[in-house]
Amino acid sequence: MVAMAGAAGRPSIDYMARDYESLLLAMRKLIPEKLPEWRDFSNEADFGNVLLELFAHMGDILSYYQDRVANESFLATARTRRSVIEHLRLIGYELSTAAPATTTLAVSVPASVAEKVVINPGDAFATSSHPNRPSLRFEYLGEAPFEVDFGQVTAQDSKVKVFGAEKGGIPVHEGRLFREELLGTSDETPNQRFPLTHPQVILKPPGGPPRALDDLRIETHLLGEVTEWTRRDSLAFSQAGRREYVVEIDAEDRATVIFGDGRLGAIPPADAEIRARYRVGGGRAGNVPPGAVSTVIGAPALARLGARVFNPVPATGGADREDIAQAVRQAPAVFRSLRRAVTAADYEALALSFHGVGKVRAVAAGWNRVQLYVAPEGGGNVTDVLTGDLIRYFEDKRMLSQIVDICDVRYVSIQVTAELRVESFYDRADVVAAAQQAAAELLAFDRVGFGDTVYLSRFYDRIQDVPGVVSLNITEFRRGDHPGPLIAEHGAVKLAPDEVPRIPTAPGYEAGLKVEPPEQEEPRS
Repeated sequence: MVAMAGAAGRPSIDYMARDYESLLLAMRKLIPEKLPEWRDFSNEADFGNVLLELFAHMGDILSYYQDRVANESFLATARTRRSVIEHLRLIGYELSTAAPATTTLAVSVPASVAEKVVINPGDAFATSSHPNRPSLRFEYLGEAPFEVDFGQVTAQDSKVKVFGAEKGGIPVHEGRLFREELLGTSDETPNQRFPLTHPQVILKPPGGPPRALDDLRIETHLLGEVTEWTRRDSLAFSQAGRREYVVEIDAEDRATVIFGDGRLGAIPPADAEIRARYRVGGGRAGNVPPGAVSTVIGAPALARLGARVFNPVPATGGADREDIAQAVRQAPAVFRSLRRAVTAADYEALALSFHGVGKVRAVAAGWNRVQLYVAPEGGGNVTDVLTGDLIRYFEDKRMLSQIVDICDVRYVSIQVTAELRVESFYDRADVVAAAQQAAAELLAFDRVGFGDTVYLSRFYDRIQDVPGVVSLNITEFRRGDHPGPLIAEHGAVKLAPDEVPRIPTAPGYEAGLKVEPPEQEEPRS
């Protein structure tokens, strides 16, 4: 008999009566029938009992593996990343790699500098390193050099000139670039596989030539001739002679380049060197706050001038590799869309499968126009880089006459002011900090969505559960952008379909909730 037990909110196959105790009990019940001459089987020192315990132990282990095999055989119950990857490949769905964060850099130089400085593609900058937080590398990846003419920059005072503090700074991406890496030499056999040396490769949706330095590029070098190859989702629709390849990412985030067999995709010629240019990195760790990117590590033109850099706006769009639970939820919707964007649900499913997109809402703005309200992974506003990538991503998926507009999400701050009474034997500052954190978690980016209704009762429930809180009185609960009563009508703040709630960032809302303890603590009754 088998039961479908729940594990972490997902179904799990669990064969019953197959553990050590049940197997041992079942075998002992068979003794009178199978071995009537064995009468003293209650003696634990009996050698027969030792054998039964060994068989029960082996049966328990085999039962565990049988359950694991059964679980990993179905997408809904699979637990390992490797199994989920193999299941989803059957429907042409590849789990997204980590996405890099992007931001812009401002540059400050001495006021006497008046020359033109060139930032070349690949020039690098970094955050400061800390004992528990390693340094992160950011690189300029534009298609052309970025020029800064400090002769046209007005000095803020008699000491420094600052370029890009408000807008027009140097766009940079988190990650590290590897150029001209030799993967191996072709032996002209079908379906050749060449693994990339470094894990955590950053991949963008395939199709067409690589854009600047932010995408994987595969070339063959033979007798001085360089040939570029094109990445595809699959070689199933390729043809003989087409220089195309696919990339597979395993459970350990290691990428392997796979060429065709001569019928479905061309075979690299014999003795051709396979070389790759790619970037590694990505992840939420790249979503650093303003001012975090402050070190010039690979821009000689700036280092020569003694320039200093900083990011005036936070880095956004960094996302960890796709979680298997999210992939199991998302893949069926992408499969149903057939990778064609027709309905609003198609646009939302495809946009969510694009790495770096945290939330999306599709709205029909006319008979041939679709507005995509996009929130990057980790929150924040849509960058020009993400906007361009999404437009290119939908280029071969939208209907011919369809126009896709990428719009920013409207973040709505929820103003909350509360009065707490704290137990006399608790530290007031600790209780206040815990209450702030509890309220902030209610509006964390991963826990809210478009058009959510925020209820006052949830704040009462969450804050009253904080250890040390005796009583709570919320005196203000409203939208931060609308004047009105201190307490929203019916204790609920309703948001529009393109709005997402968030914690306020104004001074006094350090962790998302303003807490005003009373002057005197109320002792415990």
